[in-house]
Parts: sequence; C-alpha cells; structure tokens
Amino acid sequence: MTDFREAVIDLDAVQANVVRLRSLIGTRHTMAVVKANGYGHGAAPVARAALAGGADWLGVADISEALVLRAAGINAPLLAWLHGPDADFAAAIAADIDLGLSSALQLRQVAEAATVLGRPAFVQIKLETGLNRNGVDEADWAEVLGLAAAFERVGRLRVRGVFSHLANTSAEDDLTAIASFDRGLAAAAAAGLTVDLAHLASTAAALRLPAARYNMVRLGIGIYGQSPFDDQDAAALGLTAAMTLRGRVAAVRQVNAGAGVSYDYLWRATADTTLALVPLGYADGVPRQAMNTARVAINGSQYPVVGRVAMDQFVVDVDSDSVTVGDVVVLFGDAAAGVPTAAEWGAAAGTINYDIVTRVGARVPRRYVGTLAENTDAGAPGVPGADPTETAEA
Repeated sequence: MTDFREAVIDLDAVQANVVRLRSLIGTRHTMAVVKANGYGHGAAPVARAALAGGADWLGVADISEALVLRAAGINAPLLAWLHGPDADFAAAIAADIDLGLSSALQLRQVAEAATVLGRPAFVQIKLETGLNRNGVDEADWAEVLGLAAAFERVGRLRVRGVFSHLANTSAEDDLTAIASFDRGLAAAAAAGLTVDLAHLASTAAALRLPAARYNMVRLGIGIYGQSPFDDQDAAALGLTAAMTLRGRVAAVRQVNAGAGVSYDYLWRATADTTLALVPLGYADGVPRQAMNTARVAINGSQYPVVGRVAMDQFVVDVDSDSVTVGDVVVLFGDAAAGVPTAAEWGAAAGTINYDIVTRVGARVPRRYVGTLAENTDAGAPGVPGADPTETAEA
C-alpha cells in the first residue's frame, strides 16, 4: 500500500458475483448496472469484469455516463434512462446507446434527433408501475406506445424494450407492480410493438421474486458483492465484496482518562488509552454519522471509531494494543477477511451499504486487483472519465 488512503477493487470478485447471480436467476439476459461510476468502484473496469462474468447489457443513469463507457472502448449494449430537458440524444444515438424514455416529449425529441442524423434510434419505454418517479403514467400508455409504434413504422426509431422498477416495499406491493407491468406489456403489443426485452427486477427482486424476472434483470448492488437484504448477508448469497476501503495510521498518542476527542468532545476516554489517527474523513465518503458506532480493523483486531468524523480524518480507540504509524486500517471489506463490512458501516451511520460504497470520494485512489486487473485501462492517459489516481495490479 503506497497511499495513506485507497479503495482496493477486486475485479475477479465482480466477475464471480455476476456468474453467481446468473446461476441463481437464470434469465436469458443480464444487465449490469454501472451508474454512479460503478457504485463508486469505477464504471469501466467494473463493466469489463461484469461482461466477463456473462452480463450482456450495461445500464447507467444518464447519457454522459454512457458516453464515458463508449470513450473507454466498451461497445456492449448499453441503456441510459434518466434525461434532463436538454439531453444530448443525438450524441447517444451516434454512440449506439439505447435510450430509456418516459414521455411523449422525449419520444419526439429522440425521433427528431434520429431524423437529423439519418439513422434510427434504439429506445426502451419506461412505464410507471407504482414507484412514482420517472416513467409513463398508465393513463398515457396508449398515447405514448402508439406514438412509439408510429415512429417505428417510419423508421425513425426501434423500440427494443419495455421496463419499469419496483419499490421493494412488500411482496404485496411488488405483485401489484408486476400486474401493472404485465398490463403495460399487453398495451405495447396492442399498439403494434414487438419488444425484445422486458425488465423490471433489480438484484433484490431478481433473487426473491421469480415473477419479476421476465427475460432480463438489472443487477446493481449484487455485482459489487453487497446484499440488498436486511435478513441475508452477502456471504449467505455466495457473494464477495469487491471494494476494500483502507488507510494507514497517521499518528498514535496516549491520553488520560477524561480526555476529549475531536470536535465538540462527543466522546471522552473513560480510562487511560491509546488513540490512532486515520487520514480519511467525510470528504472521502466516511459518514459523519458513524462516530462512536462504526469499527475498523487494524492488525487483525477491530476497534471503535470515537469522536466526530472530520473532513479529512477520524480517531480510533485501540486501548492498550500495540499500533504504530503506518499500520494498515481497513474500514470495510469482505467479512471473510475478518474486517467490518459496508453493511455494518451502513447500520452504524443509519444508512445502507449502497450509500457507503457509492459515496467513497474522488480523492481516494482506486487500485484494481485480480487476474482481470491487467486488462483495465483505468487511469490510463487519453481515457475520458478515468481518475488519474486509479491504478491496476494483477
């Protein structure tokens, strides 16, 4: 470890997680969701690892994320589904990016861009089935699907898929959404559309709700080795955490009973003890709310975070154990390694494992390991969107 902070990303774990999930789920198609810079892991390296594991589609939120993948030389089928009013649909069409559309206005904008380019756009229609975010309302299905079919007939676009998303609130709510989605698929057929793809489930529903699988699932948190469930951890699912967040002890000091630590003295030593300073803070994604509850691993033992988490650093109480400057500190990683997990940090901070891994900041270098790491160009000159602090290690 050369930096005093780093996120180690095991690309072989990503590949193995995709293989594992595909074996459990069994759909013909699998989309690996790599939005938000691959949930903080690095979009392009994760995308390649997921494709190596058998994913045949990639998913991102917006067009800019999709274009970064294309610029990195990734040519796999790719869907982007969240668009602002001034989205660059022409750039997406030119880069062979499928566009998830949620309104008649977006359909018209895409059809116009396709006409200007002289080539059809590939689109997938998102239906509102109960989550009440983006998606075509059921009252508008006939209009929007009919418009899509009309544009398809004149060659301005091709409707490749229909999709939606579940709230994961309860089995009853999800079954209601599935029934709504089935009505949407029937409405698409009634409008004259023949779609290749129907997808509704993310990792949670893909694992526990077979009726939601259709012919493609969108795997997000699971491919990163994190469980989407509160009652079943990653190990029970056969998944391996891909990210290990580490730092090095920057300072060690002995303090007397009663000594306060960090801002506002929200923790005071109850006895004489030893404190270790770790150079990561909320600027790096360490949740401020995790003070006095989260734990880290140093030299094979776990210790509590004490006092306020600051912007660049936090403090650990190591009691009377021998800890020295330069010792490696693991905030979270794979439970099999005897270290805290992202889920445990999420519980300590009153949030979820998704939030913990995705929030890791840009100044934390990503170091890629595993047999697939030698094939990643993360951090290489001329790769748009690459973090210059990213390195690969076989």
